[in-house]
Amino acid sequence: MFRFIVRRLLQLVPTLFGLSILLFIWLHRLPGGPETALLGERGTPESRAAIRESLGLNEPIFIQYGRFVKRLVQLDLGTSISTKRAVTTEFLQRFPGTVELTVTAMVIAIGLGIPLGYLAARRRGSFLDQASVGGSLLGTCIPIFFLAYVLKAIFAENLGWFPTIGRQDPTIEATHITNFFVLDGLLTREWDAAGDAIWHLVLPGIALASIPLAIIVRITRASVLEVLGEDFVRTAEAKGLTERTVRRRHVLRNAMLPVATSIGLLTGLLLSGAVLTETVFAFSGIGSFIKDAISNLDYPVLMGFIMIIAVIFALVNLLVDISYSLIDPRVRVR
Repeated sequence: MFRFIVRRLLQLVPTLFGLSILLFIWLHRLPGGPETALLGERGTPESRAAIRESLGLNEPIFIQYGRFVKRLVQLDLGTSISTKRAVTTEFLQRFPGTVELTVTAMVIAIGLGIPLGYLAARRRGSFLDQASVGGSLLGTCIPIFFLAYVLKAIFAENLGWFPTIGRQDPTIEATHITNFFVLDGLLTREWDAAGDAIWHLVLPGIALASIPLAIIVRITRASVLEVLGEDFVRTAEAKGLTERTVRRRHVLRNAMLPVATSIGLLTGLLLSGAVLTETVFAFSGIGSFIKDAISNLDYPVLMGFIMIIAVIFALVNLLVDISYSLIDPRVRVR
C-alpha cells in the first residue's frame, strides 16, 4: 500500500508542473502584463517600470519561472490587490468555511444517495425505483441558486427555522482557533457556538447536496444493477448465502468503484468553491471570494487560488485511488 501511494504521489508531480507553466504563461499574457494587473489602467510609465524592476520582469524568462516556482513551493502566492493581505492568509481564513459546507453536502449526498440507489436497483420497476430515478433527474435539472433561494425563502425568512445568512450568529461569543467553526466550538466546549454553526450549515448544505445526491443515486443504481447480473452473484445466492452477506461482500463492494470515482470528483468540485450557494447565503468561503476577485480583476488571488485548488483536486484523486485499492486489492497490482 505504501508503494502504491508513493507511486501515485510521484504521478502528481508532472501534473502540477504543467499547471505551474500554464499559470506562469497566463500571468505574463495578461493584457498590459502583470504590472497592469497590479497598478490598473491608470499606472504611469514610471510606476510600471518600477513594478517590472521589483518583480524581476526584465530578467530572462527561465529565471522568472524559477523564481515563480520557488514562491509557489514556499506558499508565497502574492498579495491581494483588493484586501492588501497575503493570498495565503485569505485562503486559510476562508477555506475552512468551504470545507465545512462541502462536508455537510457530501454527508447528505452519500448518506442518502447510496442507500436510495441500492434499494432502487434491488426493487427495479417498483414505485421506489421510479421515484428515485425521477427525483434524481429533477435534482440535476433544478439550478442550485434557485433551490437555495427557495429554501431560504421558505425555511429561513417565512418560517424562521434557520438563519438566513452567514456562518455563525455574530452575537454568540465564540473562540476561533482553526476557523472551522464547528470544530472550534467542540474543542473549546462552547456547545452553543458549535450548534449554531451546524444550524447555519443546514440550508446551504441541502442546496449544495442536490446535484451530488442525484448523481450518486443514479450511478449507484446503475452500478448495482450491473453487478446483480453477474455470475458470481447468482452463484453466491445459489449457495444459500444470506442476503446480507451477498449484499455486503459481493454486490456493494464490487459496485462501489464507479461510485467512489463520482464521489471524489464531486468533492473536488465542491471544494473548488460553491460560488452560487455561498453568494445566496452570504457564506464566507472561497467561492464568494473568488467571485469578488473576478469582478475586481484581483489576479494574484485568482492565480493563487487556482494553484491551491489544483493541488486539492490532485489530493482528492489520490484518496480516490487509495479507496480503489481498499475496495479492490487488484488495483494495487495494476
